[in-house]
Amino acid sequence: MKIGIIGAGNIGGNLTRRLAALGHEVSVANSRGPQTLTALAEETGATPVAAAEAANGAQVVVVTVPLKAVPDLPAGFLDGAAEGVAVIDTGNYYPQQRDGRIAAIEDGLPESRWTEQQIGHPVIKAFNGTYAQDILDRGRPQGTPDRQALPVAGDDPAAKQTVRDLIDELGFDTVDGGGLDESWRQQPGTPVYGNRGDVDAIVKALSEASPERPAEFRA
Repeated sequence: MKIGIIGAGNIGGNLTRRLAALGHEVSVANSRGPQTLTALAEETGATPVAAAEAANGAQVVVVTVPLKAVPDLPAGFLDGAAEGVAVIDTGNYYPQQRDGRIAAIEDGLPESRWTEQQIGHPVIKAFNGTYAQDILDRGRPQGTPDRQALPVAGDDPAAKQTVRDLIDELGFDTVDGGGLDESWRQQPGTPVYGNRGDVDAIVKALSEASPERPAEFRA
């Protein structure tokens, strides 16, 4: 597939590495310009591009930037994407540590619903509670006992299936985390966040989540 990745930090960089190694055509962008991505491009074979061009022709776009930077993404950056593009949101709201106060999220709007509103396109929430190094180290073949599972939330069944298939290809099982209005179950501070469990463990963790945001993840 043609995949665009916007954000070349820990998650974005490691997804670039793995997806390119699997044979996908990966374009990668960051906020500082393609000239700063030369080393990653040489390592992976991915194409460094401007953020405004990362989604061009892409069937999957990964938005993996700090939440506070989402409103600064180029206007219309998804306009050139393939029809039916699946947009993955890996973001988390860290008000005290990084993002400052975002009133709508403080008032209870799920983080990915806020991101969806900012970019004007439905998103699939995935990888937000995954350790970046695990993307490189913990993938296992289908059917491996205790294979690590990742929760995936979103409203578009076709896009969600595309994302789940891609995660399977990366070496992880998935659990359907419900629609985006249920995606608070995988936000920071919930039982599933950072959880390396298998399918059963992730199902249990999602069921045990509380909508009450922990104090350390409130402004």
